[in-house]
Amino acid sequence: MLENLQYLSIGIEIIVAILGLLLVFKKKKNYGYGIFLTFGIYVFYDFAKLRGINFSADLLYGLFFIASVSALWFVFMIYKRRK
Repeated sequence: MLENLQYLSIGIEIIVAILGLLLVFKKKKNYGYGIFLTFGIYVFYDFAKLRGINFSADLLYGLFFIASVSALWFVFMIYKRRK
């Protein structure tokens, strides 16, 4: 049951990543790149861990760190944007 919940969570992450790309290409909002990068990495990271795919732990932790920094950077950019 909980494994199905994890697959559902990954599906939601995929939708969020796609919406990030739609923000870029349809709405011309550059912060969509950050959303796509962050959630694209989350999908890869979560799927690899769930399926037990053997990647270097250093690679996975590095990717997760990049995703976190990306989220922080683009949320900061959105926050400081002027109306």
